[in-house]
Amino acid sequence: MFARFLLAFLLVSSASAVKFSLTATRYPPPKCIWNPAHKNSLVIVTANVAVVNGDRQQVDIEIVANSRGDESGEDEGSGSDGAIGYGTDSRNVYLNKRDIRGETRLAITTHSDGEVGVCFRNYLNKDIKSDTGKHSRIIDLDVDIGADAVDYNAIANQESLSGLETEMRKLEGLTKEIVEQMGYLKKREERFTDTNTSTNSRVTNFAWFTIFSLAGLGTWQILHLRAFFKRKYLID
Repeated sequence: MFARFLLAFLLVSSASAVKFSLTATRYPPPKCIWNPAHKNSLVIVTANVAVVNGDRQQVDIEIVANSRGDESGEDEGSGSDGAIGYGTDSRNVYLNKRDIRGETRLAITTHSDGEVGVCFRNYLNKDIKSDTGKHSRIIDLDVDIGADAVDYNAIANQESLSGLETEMRKLEGLTKEIVEQMGYLKKREERFTDTNTSTNSRVTNFAWFTIFSLAGLGTWQILHLRAFFKRKYLID
C-alpha cells in the first residue's frame, strides 16, 4: 500500500524542462515532447524561442492530446515523461500558435487521461534556396502539469494568504491529486483483473473443448476401426 502511495505521489504532479535545437526546413516534420497527464489537469506550457533578426525562420507550436485508449501511435518516444518524438497522426488538437518568438506561455486543461504532446515545426523561408539543414533555432521548453502548474503565489496575493496557508493550499492540491491518482490506479487494477479473469475463463473453456473433442475423435476412430475389421472378418 505504501509503495502504491509513493508511486501516486511521484506521478501525480509532473514538470519537465528540455532545451533542444530545431532544424528549419521547407516541409518540417513535427517534433513533439510528450508528458502523461490525467483528466482535468492543468497544463502550463512555456516555450522560449531564441530569435535572431533576419534568420527567416518560423516556429509554430501545437498542443495535442493522445488518450490512453489510442495505442496505435507510432511516435518515437511516445509514452514517457518528456520524451521527444516525431509525428502527430490524427490526434486531438488543444490549441496551436504560429510564428512564436521569445517567451510564449500557453495553458490548457486536459479532457481525458492520456498524454499531452507539445509539437514544434520550424519552417524555412521559401526565399532561401539552400535547404541543407544549417538553419535552426534553440527552444527552451518547460511543461508544468497538475499542482506544479498552479500559481500559488498569485492565489496567495489574491486571497491574502499567509505563508503557512499557502503551503497548506499546496498540500491540499497534492492530496486531491493523490486521491485521484489512487482512484485511477484502482480502476486500472479492476480492469486488468477483469481481463485476466475473462482470459482465464476462455482458456479453461478451450482446454475442456479440446479434451472432449480429442476424446470424441478417439472414440469414433476406435468404433470405426472395429466395424471395419469386423467387415473384413479380421476380428469377431
